[in-house]
This record gives sequence, C-alpha cells and structure tokens, in this order.
Amino acid sequence: MAGKVLNYYAGGNTARGFHSLFESNLQHLDRLFILKGGPGTGKSSIMKKVGAEWLEKGYTIEYIHCSSDNNSIDGVIIPKLKAGIVDGTAPHVIEPKVPGAIENYINLGEAWDADVLSVQKKEIQKHTNNISKAFESAYAVFKEALKIHDDWEKIYIENMDFEKANKLTGSLLEAFFGNIVLNKKSIVKHRFLGAATPQGAVDFVQNLTEDVPKRYFIKGRPGSGKSTLLKKIAAKAEETGFDAEVYHCGFDPNSLDMVIIRELGICIFDSTAPHEYFPSREGDEIIDMYKSIIEPSTDEIFADKIEALSKQYRFKMKEATSYLKLAKSLHDELEKIYVQAMDFSKVDRLTEKISIEFKRMAEITV
Repeated sequence: MAGKVLNYYAGGNTARGFHSLFESNLQHLDRLFILKGGPGTGKSSIMKKVGAEWLEKGYTIEYIHCSSDNNSIDGVIIPKLKAGIVDGTAPHVIEPKVPGAIENYINLGEAWDADVLSVQKKEIQKHTNNISKAFESAYAVFKEALKIHDDWEKIYIENMDFEKANKLTGSLLEAFFGNIVLNKKSIVKHRFLGAATPQGAVDFVQNLTEDVPKRYFIKGRPGSGKSTLLKKIAAKAEETGFDAEVYHCGFDPNSLDMVIIRELGICIFDSTAPHEYFPSREGDEIIDMYKSIIEPSTDEIFADKIEALSKQYRFKMKEATSYLKLAKSLHDELEKIYVQAMDFSKVDRLTEKISIEFKRMAEITV
C-alpha cells in the first residue's frame, strides 16, 4: 500500500526577496544528498523518482515544491529514514554542516558535455542575466504591493480593540494547551503553506491539514491580528514542548499563515484570500477576527479607501506574477540548452547511487 505525501514550500518569492526556510526542515536528517547542476540537468526528476519509489513502498514522504516552477520540486524528505535530497543550487544554496557524515554532494555536471555548452556560452549568459532581472523586477513590485497592504492593514489596526484581542488569544491558548507541559524539547519546523508562482498563488492547505482532526479557520481583514494570534500560539507550543509546524506567509515571510500541532490534533490558519477555505468537515470551526475585535462598521466607514487599496494591491500582485512568468519562460529556454548537452544514462546511475544508500538506511531502521 502506498504511503502518504505531504506537500509544502521551503523557499518563496516574497515582498522581501527570495526567502529560504530550508534549514529548518533539514536539521534533523542523518543523510542528505545535495544536488548540484544547471537547469535541465534532472535534479527535480531524480527527486521525484526517488520519492515515488519510497511512496510505493508505503513510506510517508515530503515534497518540497519549487515556487518558481509549478512542475518542479526543490526537495524530497523521507522522515522515517531521516534522509532527503535537495536542489542545492541558487537561490536556495544549501551549505553542508557535517560534510561527508550527513551531507553529500551529487554533481550532475558529470553528466553534461562541456563542449556542447561552451558553444552556447553567450546564450546561457544572456538567459541567466535576463532571468535575474525578471526576479528582481518581481521582488520590487511585490515590495510595492506590501506597502499598499501595510496601508490597508493600518485601517483595521487603528480600529482594533486590543483588550478583546488579548482575551481571545488567551482563551484559545487555554483551550489548546491548558496546563500541559511536555518533558521534552519542542521541534519547530518553519515552512510555507503556499507561494507566489508563475501560475499565481498556490497553496497546499487541504493536503497539509487532511489528517488533522480539529481545524480552526481564521477569518478577518488585513491587520485584524491573524498573524499575531498565530505567532503567540506557535510560541506557546515551543514553550510547552509541543512539536509545531509553523507556516509563514508566502507574500510577507515576517507574518504567519498557519500553525499545526499534530500532537494536539489541531490546526489553525489564516483562511482568507489567496488561501480562502470554509468548514467542510465535522469539527471545523471559524474564528472571525473582524466580528470579535474590530470596531463595528469599519468596513462601511472606510469602504472607498479600502476598495482603492484593494484594487491597487491586486494590480501590483498581477504585475509581479507576470515577471515570475517571464522568468519561468526564460528558464525553460535555458533548460533546453542544458538538456541537449546531457547524458541522462549517467544521471540514472547517480540516481541509483542515492537509491542504494536509502535502501541501506531502511535496513538499519528496521
């Protein structure tokens, strides 16, 4: 029987540039293969192939998706084996902490014909430079969108009842944790539940929460305290020894979108656009921050200003996405050049080398 797949992002195209959370998800592995090589050299294919192999064996696997290419992955982790594979090329450069003993490089450059690539040197340089410019443009526009979002948030922050907000937070912390303190150190993993991609906003909320018995859907407006509430819950989990998955906002990584505490069987997340969901299972519950802590009629009083800011924000997000789409199309052209220079039979042999090591680790864990 096939195992289960957990999907998330560990790197994001954000208003603060490319933001990496890889280290948090790799810190407890005993074996990590770091793939090095250019675009089109088979990195994502290797990881998908190995992941599929262990999924078929009944193991739970984690796919770390690529925020810049909707069809690629940046990593695969097999938790039971405490082993994984990651793409260690820019922008998510992975530096080994215990080289050889834990991390090992796999150089896919061994499988390309350098003479073929040297003929295309100018094209490679041109595409690489244009890809960098496209990402820089995307990040600059996302930054402009964040400034607009901050002005949007300010409306609700200035109309918030902070006493009610603290009371709501306190009641949730009491309901979740009570007086329980576990006699162990908390393991906290920082991730993204979604990302800004060439195809727009993508999220894995449903996949990540499908096995969580109790889900809390936070509804509200920008600046209505959703992220602050989540940060306090994450801090309490760590303080009391509960393992936590802390999911950052793919637009602004300084904010949080979701916290999952599987030992308590609970998940609480910002259920507003672009990852808006509604209760669909028994036990699902809505927490409405607007109704609970924002001054009544705030939406109506500031309707014109809110509509103008919302329109500006949507325009900027659409513009930024167009630059991500451009970067992806340029990257596709760059991949074609490398594909023509690759001997994929050598890539297959490198893949087999990883598979053999994972099988050896599985024998040890039996």
